[in-house]
Amino acid sequence: MKIAKVGNVIEFKNGLTGVVEKVNENSVIVDVTIMDNYRDLELDSLTVVNHKNYKIIKDSLH
Repeated sequence: MKIAKVGNVIEFKNGLTGVVEKVNENSVIVDVTIMDNYRDLELDSLTVVNHKNYKIIKDSLH
């Protein structure tokens, strides 16, 4: 299992995407406001995703 780094874009939970803001021991905190349909989904701007439940779709620029 590859663990995401801050700045990576990940995909999780049926196609949602977001930018990793913080990496914790068992999870990442993700900013989902990058999605075009963010406002339509009525989600909080940040969410927590377990390392087992995402895949990295774009590496960070750091």
